[in-house]
Amino acid sequence: MSTLRLSRRQVVAAATLAAAGLARAQAFPSRPVKLILPQPPGGAADRLARLLGERLEARWTQSVVVENRPGGGVVVGTQAVARAAPDGHTIGLLGSSLTINAVQRKDLPYELKDLQPLVRIGYYTVGLLAHASFPATDMKSLIALVRSQPPKKYSYGSNGIGTSAHVAGEMLNHMAGIDIQHVPYNGAAKMYTDMVGGQVPLGFSVLSSAESFIKAGTLKVLGITSPQRSALQPTWPTIAETLPGYEAVNWAGVCAPAGLPKELAQRLADDLQAVLKAPDMAKLLADQGIEAGVQGTEEFAGFIASEVKRFEALTKPLAPRMN
Repeated sequence: MSTLRLSRRQVVAAATLAAAGLARAQAFPSRPVKLILPQPPGGAADRLARLLGERLEARWTQSVVVENRPGGGVVVGTQAVARAAPDGHTIGLLGSSLTINAVQRKDLPYELKDLQPLVRIGYYTVGLLAHASFPATDMKSLIALVRSQPPKKYSYGSNGIGTSAHVAGEMLNHMAGIDIQHVPYNGAAKMYTDMVGGQVPLGFSVLSSAESFIKAGTLKVLGITSPQRSALQPTWPTIAETLPGYEAVNWAGVCAPAGLPKELAQRLADDLQAVLKAPDMAKLLADQGIEAGVQGTEEFAGFIASEVKRFEALTKPLAPRMN
C-alpha cells in the first residue's frame, strides 16, 4: 500500500514539475536574451549572429543582444556560454572550433557536456585565398610552387590556432607534402589587411567575409575546403579536385548552457528552427555564404559527437603542427 502511495506521489510530483517547466517555457523570454559569439565583430559569424538576433527579437518581442567575446581560439566566448545560468536567456553561436578544441586541447575550462545543443544552422563556404599577384593560380600550381622553394618560404593566415581554417591549412601541408608556415590572427579582418599589404600571401577564411576583396580583384580564390563545389559559387574549384579526400568544413549552430529545462530547450529549438526555415532565410544565408543545413536538438547533438570522432581521426597526423 505504501508503494502505491509513493507511486502516486511521484506521479503528482512529476506532473507538477512538468507544469512548472511548461509555464517557464511559455513565459520565456522575461528579459533581454544574450547571444554570445566567441569571435570579433565584422566577420561572417558576426553577420550571421546579428541576422539571427534580429529575427529572434521580432519573434520574441524582446531584445536580443549580440555579445562578441573573442579570445583563446574561441575558448573565452564558449566558456561564457557554458557557465551562464541555464534559463534560456544566454545562448551561443558556435562552430567547428568547438569540436576541434575538444579533440586538440587538454586545457579547456569546460567540457562538451557543459553545453546543450539546440539547432545546427548550416555550413560556411571556406576557401584558400591568395593575393592577386601571387604566382600560383590554382591548387596544382600552388603545390608545385611551394615544393620548388625551401620549407616555410610561404605562409598562410587563419583566424586563430585550433580553428577550422588552421586545420584546413595543416591538412593541406600534410596531404600535399609541403610546408607552408601558419600565421594565426584574432579574426580575419587583420589577416585581409596583411594579405592586401603583401605581408602574408595566403589565407584560409570564410569566403563571404572576403567578398569585397575578391570582387575588387585584390584577392583570388585558389580552392574551397568542402568536398563538393559550392552551389553558391560553382565556379570555385575544390581543393579535393587536386587532393582527393581533402575535406575541412566549418559549420555553425546554436548551443545553450547544460541544465536547461527540457520544455525550455524545446521552446528555444522550435523558435530557432521557425526563424531558420522562414521562406526568405535560405537566400539571406546564401547571401552570407552559408549553405543551410538545419538540424534539430537530437540530430545536432549526434552530429557534434560524430564531428569529435571525425576530428580525432583527421587531426591525429597533424598533432605536431597543431599546437
